Amino acid sequence: MAEQTPSPQTALTAPEVAALQDRIVEKMRTCYDPEIPVNIYDLGLIYDIKVETTGYVDVKMTLTSPGCPVAGALPAEVEDKISVLPGVKEVKVHIVWDPPWDKNMMSEAAKLQLGFL
Repeated sequence: MAEQTPSPQTALTAPEVAALQDRIVEKMRTCYDPEIPVNIYDLGLIYDIKVETTGYVDVKMTLTSPGCPVAGALPAEVEDKISVLPGVKEVKVHIVWDPPWDKNMMSEAAKLQLGFL
């Protein structure tokens, strides 16, 4: 019996990458800092989401402070939620501290919800 060679991985098209990016943002809006009743995306904790045509996703995020009690759990939750999305092959979440987070990074809706407007 002849060996079958695996078919090459099909790259995501530009519209598929954009749609996947949108689904990732939707998922990030289901993650909450337990001390603040606003999702981490609108809170401004997600600094960058890069989606490659290979399905590799790279997320740069921060926390409200280096001593945040969910420092170990929140990045893992972000990775878990993204990794199950169709089209995602691999996810890396990086915690960054530069620039430091402050309330000006929140969306207008988050500021309104927390009474900053």
